[in-house]
Amino acid sequence: MTESDERGPSDRPALFRLTGLSADEFEREHWGERPLLRRSPSGFDDLFSADAVDELVAERALRTPFVRMAAEGTVLPPAKFTSSGGFGAEVGDQLDSAKVLEQFAGGATLVLQGLHRTWAPIAAFTRRLIDDLGHPAQVNAYITPASSRGFDPHYDTHDVFVIQIAGAKHWRIHEPVHRHPLADQPWTDHRDSVAARAREEPTIDATFETGDVLYLPRGWIHSAEALGGTSIHLTIGVRAATRQDILTQLLARGGDDERLRRPLPLGAGEGRRLDADIAATIAAASELMDAARDDHTIEHALHDAFSRAVRPPPVRPLATVQLTSEIAPDMTFRWRSGLRARIEDDGPRVRIVLEDKAVSLPVEASEAVHALRSGTLAAGALPGLDADSALVVVRRLLREGIVVPG
Repeated sequence: MTESDERGPSDRPALFRLTGLSADEFEREHWGERPLLRRSPSGFDDLFSADAVDELVAERALRTPFVRMAAEGTVLPPAKFTSSGGFGAEVGDQLDSAKVLEQFAGGATLVLQGLHRTWAPIAAFTRRLIDDLGHPAQVNAYITPASSRGFDPHYDTHDVFVIQIAGAKHWRIHEPVHRHPLADQPWTDHRDSVAARAREEPTIDATFETGDVLYLPRGWIHSAEALGGTSIHLTIGVRAATRQDILTQLLARGGDDERLRRPLPLGAGEGRRLDADIAATIAAASELMDAARDDHTIEHALHDAFSRAVRPPPVRPLATVQLTSEIAPDMTFRWRSGLRARIEDDGPRVRIVLEDKAVSLPVEASEAVHALRSGTLAAGALPGLDADSALVVVRRLLREGIVVPG
């Protein structure tokens, strides 16, 4: 295999940083199947730290459900760690730093959820990782006091990357009792089997130190205990699309088939045998499946579902408004990544259709709009437009949150 054939850190930098493997190696050896424990040569201080935890707890007025706490495997009521923010901020479910201190000092684990939305370095890294994986991801932090067990042995219904940020934590990881669980198949459905498997010899029985990274496919049973001082680890949850998603999309198309819309016979709900109807349904579904082999509609539906699950990078309203009055011909702009939009060339207008609105421009701007969708361009170099018109188009697209500075 040549270097150009091997996906390495140049084209999957976030994934490589976590795994130390090319995308091909990771997919072939581990993705969805086997855990990977990487003893990292460097830390992740640029992403998160103990100081970051204190800032989020003390200064950012986080609210539930962006935070929760648990002790000995039981989630605490929010009133145990939240309160009103006082005059001018009376909302009652804000983190109360003194209450958090009390619970944490008493052995409770603090969970900061959705850090891909609340902490800028993690948000930027998560966007890069999503690009690398092609599946949605989210990030939580688990801050555990010394010798705290946290949650009981369980499995997750999504894949995870665990990054040990600070301290040490002892992990025990066991083979699944229910492989590749779906979102509606939680570990509590197999509580007894999970508990029994957790008493067996673990596949991984190791202490994670600062900088270590674990990849854990969904369904693998795990539990952890902090050692020594405070332990902080990030859990990056990955919602991998599955073949069940393809089947769901396929079955959703059954409504387009008249045979599948026909009613079942009288008595269908009273024990009447439906052998002929089941056979006819299977035959019609088989035809749908055969037709779908060369039909990209299902692929488009899955891509659309991915786009809905991943928010585009945020824009900065004040800076953007200021920039609209300062655009110069040599400034570069690009399409906002992850934006769900389609371009419609409709007679005398070109329309950019977003989820919640449509932006209409004169048809003369069509070539420029398509060019911006494809790459980064200087404002004064948009094809099909004179210099003044190009600035007007860029100003409008910038104000609508469609393009961003390049």
